[in-house]
Amino acid sequence: MIDVRALRDDPEPARASQRARGADPDLVDRILEADAARRTALQEFEALRSRQKEVSRSVGKASPEERPTILAQAKELAEKVKAADARASEADAEADRLARLLPNVILPGVPVGGEEDYVVLRHEGPERRDFASEGITPQDHLALGEGLKAIDVKRGAKVSGSRFYYLTGIGARLELALLTMAMDQAVAAGFTPMMTPTLVTPEVMGGTGFLNEHSEEIYYLPTDDLYLTGTSEVALAGYHMGEILDLSDGPRHYLGWSTCYRREAGSAGKDTRGIIRVHQFNKVEMFSYCRPEDSEAEHARFLAWEEEMLAKVELPYRVIDTAAGDLGTSAARKFDCEAWLPTQERYMEVTSTSNCTTFQARRLGIRERREDGQMAPVATCNGTLATTRWIVSILENHQLRDGSVRIPEALRPYLGGLEVMEPR
Repeated sequence: MIDVRALRDDPEPARASQRARGADPDLVDRILEADAARRTALQEFEALRSRQKEVSRSVGKASPEERPTILAQAKELAEKVKAADARASEADAEADRLARLLPNVILPGVPVGGEEDYVVLRHEGPERRDFASEGITPQDHLALGEGLKAIDVKRGAKVSGSRFYYLTGIGARLELALLTMAMDQAVAAGFTPMMTPTLVTPEVMGGTGFLNEHSEEIYYLPTDDLYLTGTSEVALAGYHMGEILDLSDGPRHYLGWSTCYRREAGSAGKDTRGIIRVHQFNKVEMFSYCRPEDSEAEHARFLAWEEEMLAKVELPYRVIDTAAGDLGTSAARKFDCEAWLPTQERYMEVTSTSNCTTFQARRLGIRERREDGQMAPVATCNGTLATTRWIVSILENHQLRDGSVRIPEALRPYLGGLEVMEPR
């Protein structure tokens, strides 16, 4: 949620943010109008309540002749106070509803536009392989995975429907190795590892900003009034909901390991082969509570930690600055790392890190007490450190002529020293 007081003082950054996102800038003015109506209704209620208290105090001092008139006046005021209280509550609810519709205000420098308007910041990692010069026709990750007996989508579909799969044998071991390596790196950097809940309340799901543009992608259990999470970011953001934190020694870092669920409702026909875009996957997610003035530096650190992991699996990748219209509701800025996918000759997102500034913390009531004793909302950052999708790029980029796959050196200790995965 945005800071309404800051919006009153200077609404133009929020209007500009809406325009950059391709969203309605008039929402800002509707929020300000609702906020003004709320404050007016509250003032009217408080004035009437003050008058009611004054009249009530005068009853005991009134003469017998005056008392019936004063009692009648008190009764009339009580009804007016009740009505004013209802109007104030209604105005407050409407102002809050509109404020929650406004996405986070983007940070300076975020590219304007939609999904295709990202800015490539740099290319990293090893050179992309020239399979033609090697005399190899590259296989895609599913063909490789089936040859290795690592991926089974046919039985996944038989048991659960389309976009489900089994990781078997070396596939299961590879995923566990990858996620464990990510956890080890994060623990070495000072993160607290956590196995998080994958079912959360509407308050937590809505508080993180996922019930706006992503609502169609979320699995909901109406009988229990719970949502399945698409990232452990949600549970980690809710971990300190309603609490006051001490950040005097620096940010609080948590690492969530969880299974994630996404309906992918808006992606029919896109990346349906294999395990690129699936309904269930595993992910290791970084999360930070920090001071707002430290959030951009924290965001840069998250990106560096993601790139450290990508270097370990020896993938060619690029870093992009995501355009405003492709940001989620809660993100003020987002950097993606996209690994090269040889068989499709394109880059595929493998990590994402977002600076959510104070947006989520305001909605979830997470604050800190500053050195001067003042209370202030904290900021949150999140970032992917490894996920199931990485297997796609690892298989394709490290494949050998006979369908076997070389294991990146950093991963080998997590696989008992195995150097090559061979077809079975």
